[in-house]
Amino acid sequence: MSACDSIGGTWGFNSFKVFILALGAGILTMVSVRTVELFASLLALVALVGGLGFASVGYFALATGFVNEIRRLSLWLAWLVAAVATAGSLYFSEVAHYAPCRLCWFQRICMYPLAGILLIAAIRKDRNVRWYALPLLIAGVCLSGYHYLIEWKPSLGDGACGIGPSCTDVWFRRMGFVTLAFMALCGFIAIVALLFTGTPHDDLERQATDGSEISTK
Repeated sequence: MSACDSIGGTWGFNSFKVFILALGAGILTMVSVRTVELFASLLALVALVGGLGFASVGYFALATGFVNEIRRLSLWLAWLVAAVATAGSLYFSEVAHYAPCRLCWFQRICMYPLAGILLIAAIRKDRNVRWYALPLLIAGVCLSGYHYLIEWKPSLGDGACGIGPSCTDVWFRRMGFVTLAFMALCGFIAIVALLFTGTPHDDLERQATDGSEISTK
């Protein structure tokens, strides 16, 4: 391959990337922020209801074909929740220009790494990732839950934020109760449900399989 071909190929690939990024940015700017708020709110509610429903079914050991399929895909679904939450938070801060407060940043610190950690775990089919992710999930649930609380009771948030946007400011409330903090809380709860529901049963099955293999040797 000549140098010209190499340069041309590199230029073409970079141009394609620029085109895709510009197209994505154009689509985002065409959609109103209020529409994205509503769509993100609905996604958060779906994640919350789906996660709690999945956890309830797992708790009562109501195994069905659909539930078993969710269990099989739980790592990928958990990654999807983290990835969408990460993309959504970046949209609201970088496109909608909703300045994140101090508590928002702490929640981002908990959520953003999960998008990478869970992707690697899903590719490797490593269900033990739930223990590596647990500290981030616990911190995320506590932070987002507290943030949502002080949005309704600002008096409880004195001193929560220093310099910068107030942690008690609410950019929007869709359907009367869905805020950015609530959406973050939904995401963390959904990931916990997906990672921890049904996994003990899977571990027991794996141990039984290993035991049967050992006994036949």
